[in-house]
Amino acid sequence: MNPDKFTGKLQQALAEAQSLAVGRDHQIIEPVHLLIALINQKGGTVPHLLTQAGVNVSTLQSEFGNYLDSLPQVDGTDGAMHLS
Repeated sequence: MNPDKFTGKLQQALAEAQSLAVGRDHQIIEPVHLLIALINQKGGTVPHLLTQAGVNVSTLQSEFGNYLDSLPQVDGTDGAMHLS
């Protein structure tokens, strides 16, 4: 898998997912980090597609936020991040 071949939007979402994980002291970038990044992405298609599918995006964001709160936090790591 070559990240250089990803679209610019996906590269931005992956960077935002990593930033979200680091900001919450999570050692592993979980799929939920990427989903939140995609939902919050300006000009992205994910929120539109979810709305078209009848999903309440605000409720989904809240549920994902609650899930992030339940993930373990790690202090004093060497800064290494891992993908789930």
